Amino acid sequence: RTVKTMPCPLNGPRNITEFVCAGEVRVMSEPAAASDAEWADYVFMEANAAGIVREWWCHVPTSYWFIAERNTVTDEILRTYPASDVFTSRRDFAPKPGGGT
Repeated sequence: RTVKTMPCPLNGPRNITEFVCAGEVRVMSEPAAASDAEWADYVFMEANAAGIVREWWCHVPTSYWFIAERNTVTDEILRTYPASDVFTSRRDFAPKPGGGT
């Protein structure tokens, strides 16, 4: 029996059971400018496309978050890389105008 591994950018090849997938990497809309419906769509809806997608993955023992490109048809992991290769700044979550959170 073969053990499936994930090439973690921080820790090298590790058993797939050490990881959790958190969904597709998508451009985040501006939270304070989005309507409740737009924000709910961003948070809860995914394209669920067949083919190659970029996904958020976490190596649970180290809490290290990174991006993996995976073929959803074959479940093959094509490459992994640090999120900093894509995202160069943090998003601040300011309260909505009018005192909302």
